[in-house]
Amino acid sequence: MKVLGIDTSTSCGSVGLIDDGEVISDYLLNIMVTHSERLLGAIELVLREARCPIGDIDGWAISLGPGSFTGLRIGVSTVKGLAFATGKPVAGVSTLDVLASQIAPTSYLISPILDARKKEVYTAFYRYEEGSSLKRQSDYQAIRPEDLVKKIKEQTIFLGDGLKTYRDFLLNSLPSLAIFPPDPLHISHGSMVAKLGFELLKKGEHLNLSTFAPFYIRLSEAEVKWREAHPD
Repeated sequence: MKVLGIDTSTSCGSVGLIDDGEVISDYLLNIMVTHSERLLGAIELVLREARCPIGDIDGWAISLGPGSFTGLRIGVSTVKGLAFATGKPVAGVSTLDVLASQIAPTSYLISPILDARKKEVYTAFYRYEEGSSLKRQSDYQAIRPEDLVKKIKEQTIFLGDGLKTYRDFLLNSLPSLAIFPPDPLHISHGSMVAKLGFELLKKGEHLNLSTFAPFYIRLSEAEVKWREAHPD
């Protein structure tokens, strides 16, 4: 089964192609160019270089968030268009799940963090259990870094774009507990989106193309203002 995975949750866009779980291609572009300008070109490049006609794709996988509101909307609308055009199913995965899955089996707690703006981060806690099965241990949440560190009682691996802003804070707050993996792991890889999507599609778990939407965790600024103006 060939699955193409897309992540537009952060400023770094990624597209990955797998075939029955094997990575065929992984494309990352971490520059200040909008996803609307580069996403379709990236998908075309990955498919062309992999010599995989779009008709050979068996399914699509998309990172639903949390992350950049604008980026997520672009990714979701793009994959909906591709799915409608090809008639192939779509699986949705969490950006935080993708990041955590990029860490090899370990005894440490894992906490991916994404910059949520407003002095908060998006995060959740994960742990590998017997049989190297990664399990989420908490709800997805938007939380102040000051409150996050209060929850940490053991050595914990932190990764994600939130470290651009909060790495020094975490290191100073948790000098003996905070662990940081190599920089490439802080970026959500399209191939991991595809791998997690592949597992869902194998089980017949796919999204309703008409209704699925990004997973924001908290309301957008526009939604907050609308609710304030329409309290009833």
